[in-house]
Amino acid sequence: MSGRGAITVAMCALLLTASADAADAWKPPRTADGQPDLQGIWTNATITPLERPKEFGERLVISAEEARTIESQNQQFNDEADAPTDPKTRTQDLPNSCGLGFTGADCGYNNFWIDRGQSVVEVNGERRSSLIVAPKDGRIPLTPERQNMLRERFMTMRTNFDGPEARPLAERCLLAFGSSSGPPMLPVLYNNHYQIVQSRDTVMILVEMVHDARIIRLNAKPSGVQKWMGDSVGRWEGDTLVVETTNFTDRESFRGSTPKMKITERFTRVGPDKINYRVTLEDPVAFLQPWTAEYPFYATDEPIYEYACHEGNYALPGILAGAREDEKRKLQASAPSGSGGK
Repeated sequence: MSGRGAITVAMCALLLTASADAADAWKPPRTADGQPDLQGIWTNATITPLERPKEFGERLVISAEEARTIESQNQQFNDEADAPTDPKTRTQDLPNSCGLGFTGADCGYNNFWIDRGQSVVEVNGERRSSLIVAPKDGRIPLTPERQNMLRERFMTMRTNFDGPEARPLAERCLLAFGSSSGPPMLPVLYNNHYQIVQSRDTVMILVEMVHDARIIRLNAKPSGVQKWMGDSVGRWEGDTLVVETTNFTDRESFRGSTPKMKITERFTRVGPDKINYRVTLEDPVAFLQPWTAEYPFYATDEPIYEYACHEGNYALPGILAGAREDEKRKLQASAPSGSGGK
């Protein structure tokens, strides 16, 4: 190697070392109380699914080319779903209607309202095939009993319109859809923004979806009081906020979980615009083993708009009124001829 070549290699090595040192040297800003500052508005929107598609098997990390293919397919889907739909078209006439993006004339939303992100999750420089990192297959290790329970609950939900209490909590606007409010704080189809506000003894996370507010008490003991989102107690381990949540109610469930569930979350700010979020769920009744998901939250300058969803909105009375009308028509159809349906 010539002297010039040796100098070039040495300079490149120095630059790489300096870059690595700079990354290692980054420290999160501090609040007035000296805690790592997590405050701001963040989003966890991503097209990476919670559970790993079976074609990836036990392969968590995917290549850059595979990630680009997934992102390109997502963009193609959005381009097609954004095209105008003939209002005379019925849902059953469209492929994949009322699925992702809710495309179709009879669906609640069209693609305009969907904002699930455009990118595959990247953690520690690795592009991921799923948010779940353990167990190895990237799937929720639900017990057979709880799988059966979920199937039965799903069928009941589709057919029971006796009253508002029979409808899902999200439909009644009591909790966010798809565990967006958490824990775990999962990305969903839209409204994936969160605002974090800290004080000396408390961390508050305002959830854009259904405007939930999580209150995390620092250096406290569990209250023993069952709450919709559980009882969250936090502590600082170095620059990482560790939050343990217990005392869930039996009126809500995450993927078959029970009130015995314990959730441990770790929030670590790793850069000016990024928080690494890692969450582990344990439930000896529902899960064959604990399982863990990991993904980033990114800073955003977009505001959080009010999601004015409440149990008394017009949708729920409409749902129940539709059920009563359906029952009336079935009763009339089954009545003997000439009885007038009485």
